[in-house]
Amino acid sequence: MPTNRTTDFLRELLVRQVATWLPAALHRSRRATVALAWAGADGGLAEAALRVVADHAAQVRGRQVTVLVLADGAADLPARLGPIEAELPAEVTVHLLPGGPDRLPVAVKAGGAAGSPLFCFLDLPGEVPPHLLDAAANGRAGEVLLHAGSATRAALVAAGFPLVAEVVPVLPADATGDAVGAAGSAAGVVAFGSRSDRSLEAVRDALWTVGAELGMRYRDPADPAAPPVDVAGEPALEPLARHLLAELRRGGPRPVTELRRHTLTATVYRAADANRALSDLVDAGDVRRERDTGRLAGDELITPMR
Repeated sequence: MPTNRTTDFLRELLVRQVATWLPAALHRSRRATVALAWAGADGGLAEAALRVVADHAAQVRGRQVTVLVLADGAADLPARLGPIEAELPAEVTVHLLPGGPDRLPVAVKAGGAAGSPLFCFLDLPGEVPPHLLDAAANGRAGEVLLHAGSATRAALVAAGFPLVAEVVPVLPADATGDAVGAAGSAAGVVAFGSRSDRSLEAVRDALWTVGAELGMRYRDPADPAAPPVDVAGEPALEPLARHLLAELRRGGPRPVTELRRHTLTATVYRAADANRALSDLVDAGDVRRERDTGRLAGDELITPMR
């Protein structure tokens, strides 16, 4: 099975995000759909996603989970998925569908996903067509994790995803045999669209965990000239502190919750990093907090010092 550093990265990220999404989706709905679509070699993505569903058999009981796999050209996929399907609860239905990612809207409609939670994973070499993102939005019930050849923030927002996170993964210097990018270069753009702060925070934490395990660094697609951020160990928070201070000076006082969300949607950092960066700004006298002591609370207002 073809594999490389980028597909290893995408597979691990997919596993972590489905594991976060599925229990929450089944808590609020009796139906849920996972749709996987990619162009080229899959690197074990479908098997990994199905194993996550199998691991959550207890939550699946009494509900209905549909897994749609758009696997054009993967002739051996049915044989690879068969042993895993045999372990799935009866409530899980797996559909291997002909065609590539362009058939996602048809697959989602045929799979009966309308009105229920939908998680989509898309791996495309170039720009993502708007009609695919519209299908992934599933009205207001969808989340999407995608790997594309260019930034997709504007297209995700236009499709109805108010919370968007994007990073450019930078391959480690010793990466070899990677079909997407050479060693030390950018491996496309990984983006996530959602309406859930919890999901947004989870995907950013997963990005850092998986990135650290595989030696990745991240660059902000909106700031290609900036050096990539090393996600292993304790990050350097000075760039984030400068960014948050500029945001406060531009927009005025903001509660900590909004600054955490801004960090997730406008930088490559995690929400917890925002708290640490804000504490550094307080200690430096660049901003003022409402309370004198204690941890920064979500509703606490942060005011820039002029």
